This record gives sequence, structure tokens and C-alpha cells, in this order.
Amino acid sequence: MTVLQTGEPSPVTLIHAQAAGDILLICEHASNHFPKSLGSLGLNEEATRSHVAWDPGALGVSLHLSKLLDASFIHQNYSRLVYDCNRPPSAHDAMPARSEVFDIPGNHNLSQDDRDARTNAIYRPFETALADFIKARREASRPPFIITIHSFTPIYHGKKREVELGILFDQDTRLANAILRSSTDENDLIIRANEPYSPTDGVTHTLQTHALPFGLHNVMIEIRNDLIETEDQQRAMAEKLSRLFTAAIAQISAQDGSRTTGA
Repeated sequence: MTVLQTGEPSPVTLIHAQAAGDILLICEHASNHFPKSLGSLGLNEEATRSHVAWDPGALGVSLHLSKLLDASFIHQNYSRLVYDCNRPPSAHDAMPARSEVFDIPGNHNLSQDDRDARTNAIYRPFETALADFIKARREASRPPFIITIHSFTPIYHGKKREVELGILFDQDTRLANAILRSSTDENDLIIRANEPYSPTDGVTHTLQTHALPFGLHNVMIEIRNDLIETEDQQRAMAEKLSRLFTAAIAQISAQDGSRTTGA
């Protein structure tokens, strides 16, 4: 099966490859676009525009952050329902048959060939772009701080979520803890560690694959999507996050005496 046809967008975009900042921003769920070959996976417009298909607002926030921090930025260009690039190919929810309250007809009873085709078309190019960029920065003695940007729905399975900004981490807590220490200055937000998800939910694949093996500072950011619906909200959130990231990296730089933010 040919997943992507000639003339369709690349599965991955790299922005500001030569940026001077120390941060690499990553957005695995930036788009709700579907390949022509798959249609809309049997979903109506409401579903394809909802949070199950992508992370609304995350791309806009990331683009603003990239400018504010002079940071390189890599993002995915297809819906996470086609392939969730924050999941390994072995994960059942890499191509979910159901996501929250939405049934995904086009993901029912996928053959191994179907799964392999999507993996090779969507996931492998994204993973290769990340790995190559990080390798080049490490070889240039500029190992990046890895920050992935996500958004989450205020209501999940009928339950309201109070948290507004989640600071998620896996085994390496250094950057997350520095951000949390700096977050007292942003007291207009409800900020919590490892909420609304945690590593037990299988959400730290990118961090596990591209940061932890190399000892790179890393964190996953979750923003409640009702706070970033508009361009102005996305810009305002990016400004808050920029302050948090800059202060956190300054703490780390002071501790090891060898890093600058580049912001």
C-alpha cells in the first residue's frame, strides 16, 4: 500500500535548523491532516477537528516559541490517528482503533502490512529527522535541550481536568524540576508535575528514544487546549513558556557552568 502519494506534504518539517538557541522543540501531534489514500479514516468533520486527531494549538505555540527562543523546531504533518509519532510501532495506540469516545473505523483490523506501510511512510522519516538533527548537534558539541509541546482536552471521558499546564518527565527530572522551580512566577496557571499524563500512560516515547540514551536534558509540556484556541492565546502562552524555559536553563547552566540558553 502506498500511504503518501506524489505531491503530498512531507511527514516532517524542520524549522530554523541553524538556530543559535540550545533548545530543540518537537511537536509530534501538530497536524490533523490525512493522506489522500486513507481519506478521513471514516471520521466526520467534528472528529477530525477534535483533540483525538491532533493537539489543537500546539503548533501555534511552538512556532511562537521557536522565534522567541531562537530554537530549532521539528514537527509532524499528519494526524496522530494515521500514526502517533510519540508511540513506537509496537504500541497498540500508535494507530488506535478507538480514541477516548471516538471510534476510528479506518484503523479497525489493520493488517501487519497496513501497519508497516504507515510506519515506514510517517514514523520512520520523523524519527530519522529527529535522530539526524540531534546527532549533528551532539557532534558539534551543542547537545540540545529536548522540549516536546502537546495540548490536552479540558474534559476527558466526561471528567473535568483542573490542571492547566503539565510538566511531564520520565527518568530524567533535571529540566522538569528546574521549570517547576521557576513556575512560581507564573502563578496565574495551575501547573502540576506528570499531569494529566505520566510515563505509565506511554507518552514519553520521544524522550525515551532521543533524549535519555544521550543524557540530554528533556521535558514534555502539556497545555490545556482551551487556553490556546486563538492566535493571541498561543502567543501569550508561548511568552509564558519562554520565560519558564529561559529561567530553568539558566539554573542548569549555573549549576554546571558550561551552558547558555542562546535565547
